[in-house]
Amino acid sequence: MKNNEEIKISRVEDFHVFEVLPYVMEFRRQLYPLLDPLIVPKDLVNFEQNYIHAPTGAFLQARTADNTLIGVIGMMPFDYRFPHLDMDEKTTVEVARLFVNPEYRRTGIATRLFQELLKTARQKNIKRLYLHTHPFLQGAYDYWLKQEFKLLKSCYEGTYPTLHMELIIPAEQ
Repeated sequence: MKNNEEIKISRVEDFHVFEVLPYVMEFRRQLYPLLDPLIVPKDLVNFEQNYIHAPTGAFLQARTADNTLIGVIGMMPFDYRFPHLDMDEKTTVEVARLFVNPEYRRTGIATRLFQELLKTARQKNIKRLYLHTHPFLQGAYDYWLKQEFKLLKSCYEGTYPTLHMELIIPAEQ
C-alpha cells in the first residue's frame, strides 16, 4: 500500500453487485477450499435482499483512489438459525463477509470498515451484532475480541469448529 493512499469506505449499491459478489465468492473459495465453490450460500444468492434492501442490512466496501475494490464487510438480519444460542429479542444483525486484500491487511482497513458498519448499525437502531468465525482463520478471533465482541459459545457447526460471538452495541460517547 502506498503511504497515505486515500481509501474510501462507502455503501454497496445495486450497481456495485456485479463486482462485489464475485470478489466475495473468490475470498470464500480461498478461505474455505473444502467447500463446493459451485454452491452459493443463501446470503449471497439473495445478496441485494439481505444486504442492500433489508431495513437492517448493509454492505460496505473499501476502495482506493483509482476505484479498486480492496475490502468489504456486511450485516444482514439475523435469522436465529442456531437454536443452541441463547439470544433474546434485541434487534440483532449478523456481521458477515469481512475480507481485505492481503496487501492491505494490517493497515487499519478492516477496522475502518467495521467502525463504519457499527455507525450504520447505530443509525438503524440495532442493539446487537452477532457473528461467527472459525479458529483456523488466522487472527480473526483475536481481531473480533479487540473490537469488543464476547464469545458466546464454541462448538462444531457441520465440520467446522465455530466461535459464536456478540457485541451489545454501546451508546455513542
